[in-house]
Parts: sequence; C-alpha cells; structure tokens
Amino acid sequence: MKFRLLPVIAVALALTMADSAQDAPVTSPTPQTQTQGQRGGHGGRGGWGEAGMGGGDGIAGVVTQIGADHYIIKTDAGETYTIHFSVNTRILKQMIRQRGEGGEGGIPPQAIKPADIKVGDAIGALGEVDAAAKSVGAAVILQIAPERARQMREMQASYGKTMLMGKVTAIDETKVTILGAFDNAAHDFVADENTTFRKHREPITLADVHVGDVVHVDGAVKNGMFVATVVSLMGMRPGAAPTLPRDSAPAPASQPR
Repeated sequence: MKFRLLPVIAVALALTMADSAQDAPVTSPTPQTQTQGQRGGHGGRGGWGEAGMGGGDGIAGVVTQIGADHYIIKTDAGETYTIHFSVNTRILKQMIRQRGEGGEGGIPPQAIKPADIKVGDAIGALGEVDAAAKSVGAAVILQIAPERARQMREMQASYGKTMLMGKVTAIDETKVTILGAFDNAAHDFVADENTTFRKHREPITLADVHVGDVVHVDGAVKNGMFVATVVSLMGMRPGAAPTLPRDSAPAPASQPR
C-alpha cells in the first residue's frame, strides 16, 4: 500500500497532544526556505514521512550525515534526501511526558540548535520538497522522539486493520466516513452499543462528533466493516497541523463551532 500522510510533524505533534486536556488552535507554518526546482508531488517517497495536508510538504527519516547547513536522511522507503536549513528554519525537539509526571496538557516541542541533532536521530522536515533533486528546503525540522517514531510505524502497520485516523467527511446514523490521514482515501467505520467515544479522556457521544473533526479510531474489521471500539476526538481541525510554539504571544483562542 502506498501511504500519503499528514506532514510527519503534524502526526508526531498530534500524538504528543492526543492526551492533552487542551483544545488549542491550529495553524500550519508558512515555509520560509525554498529549494530551486519544481515542488515535489506526493507519490513515490513512501514510508511514514510523506506529506499530506497543509503547510507545504514534509518528509522524514533517519539522519545518516550532517553538514553545516543540511542533514542527509534515509527514509523508510530507502531513499536518501538532503534536508537544507537556514537561520529561518525552526528546529525543534519533540518532548514526551514521562510516566508518573503530573499536570494537564501536552508538552510543546522545545527549540534546539542544529548541532543537537545527531546521526541516527529520526527527524521530520516540513517545507518545499524537490522530488527530482531529493531535497527539502525546510521551514521546520522536528527531532522525533524514538518512542513516537516507533509508534508511528506501528500505526502504519495496523492502519485499516485495528486502527484508523483521519478527518470526518460524512456521518450517516452510526456509520462515519473519514478521509484517511495515512492514505488520503475514504474509510468507513460503524459504532455499536460497545463503542466508547472520548475527547481528551472525557466521555462524549457520537452526537459530539462532527464533519471536519479529526478522529483516531481503534477497532477491528468484522464481516467486511470496520467496527469501532474506541473513537477519540483529537484536538486538530481540518487541513492543519497542530500549532507550533513561537517566541511571540500565544495565538488567539479557537472560535466556537
């Protein structure tokens, strides 16, 4: 199966914020650095690092070489890409709440220096992709926590079998159609009397799910239909990545539905 993902930064941050008690506004960063040549399409890169929705294209992989103004990565598909950065590139480290740590809300990424990224690290880059040159002019680079990189690969392997994730496009009684985050294709799931709905750990109902929401669904395929056991409403809005931290004042609160 060929996957077409949300930008890897969006997926990684969505996983970070999934248990957050907050419902923060969401915007995609505007790329500031561009490579020469035609912007790459979505096909052919493969793995969990492909781009999908909003904010330019993205790709991810493991760092194999480091230069003064670039990283060279190897993607899950075995391709080599050069990630170019400049003084305009935001370089961030994904923060993971350790077990036993209290407090509410997700942990925002932390700004780091280019030298803090080492060979062997998993990174995602969001910016302008030149597929022919296999290069990215990065607006944002995220050092992905190993735990999240593993989790994302597991999600890809189980996608459509025991989990789904994407934007709700239609609701017909107990059947919900989503635009899949991993393959940009339509998927249906159904809810029954055993399905649990929640938003940031708080119980909700199917009536609280609306077209445009982003959901993570656990379940299984039964008689050709994906039957949901747990539907989690995520703190994202259609076509956008979670808000990245900035040095300026916080973004204004989300507008009501």
